Amino acid sequence: MSALICGSFAFDTIMVFKDKFKHHILPDQVHILNVSFLVPDLRREFGGCAGNIAYNLNLLGGDALPMATVGKDFTSYAEWMDKCGIPRTHITTINDNYTGQAFITTDMDDNQITAFHPGAMNFSQHNKVSQAEDVTIGIVSPDGRDGMLEHAQQFVDADIPFIFDPGQGLPMFDGNDLKLFIKQASWVIVNDYEWQLIQERTGFTPEQVAEQVQALIITKGAEGAIIYTADTIYEIPAAKVNEAKDPTGCGDAFRGGLLYGLMNDFDWKTTGRIASLMGAIKVEHHGTQNHTFSLEDFKQNFKENFAYNF
Repeated sequence: MSALICGSFAFDTIMVFKDKFKHHILPDQVHILNVSFLVPDLRREFGGCAGNIAYNLNLLGGDALPMATVGKDFTSYAEWMDKCGIPRTHITTINDNYTGQAFITTDMDDNQITAFHPGAMNFSQHNKVSQAEDVTIGIVSPDGRDGMLEHAQQFVDADIPFIFDPGQGLPMFDGNDLKLFIKQASWVIVNDYEWQLIQERTGFTPEQVAEQVQALIITKGAEGAIIYTADTIYEIPAAKVNEAKDPTGCGDAFRGGLLYGLMNDFDWKTTGRIASLMGAIKVEHHGTQNHTFSLEDFKQNFKENFAYNF
């Protein structure tokens, strides 16, 4: 029983500026902006939504099968996947492109300036859902526009239930596109800001979306999450965080937990809490794929947070 995870792989280059942007960017001079920031702290992380979701589902012991297009520079990421035991069966290399790249500069106010190069993501439609075998559930996460549209339809054609996870890809779709995704999907997951965009573009209320899918999940960061089904609303609490170090990738960790709960037929109360705990564990670590644990430790952590076993 495998989860086909359609989405992006990317390298995240994260730089820390030991000052504040506001000291160097003058509001009345932005029309001639020309600034340079010294960034003594730099790290390069493995990222991308599909890569992160697969990593987190794999930590829980789920059968993660990522599907993505990557570039000629993917070698180190491929070695990392092999080390983690994540299959590369449906990772397609586009030789004249680079893997997706995010360049993020953060200042001392936690403001960020980010540049993103999609690279090989623009060819994600080259992969087909029909190429994967023994898939019982899927997710369409942020990727190239054509790939997201085609993979959603291919899941429908293959009669495979899937999660629609638009994320950073939301600006690429208008109201009609989003209505179609919702009609096709079995589940929809967004954060609270993304939900506001969907609501504005479709006119749907949470209850109207929940009538069309098995569940609408809206994450709210440190406030937990809300799960809307046709007949019940579940309030999911946030798990305890000992020290918040880096929120990047918490949503993907949550989605890994969500897939695990769905694949194991847990109820929404438990599935939401597994996902919530995954996000909390991630936020305690820098980078998106640097946290690790045993399933036994995770279950103990779950019991300490929520006072029952799963």
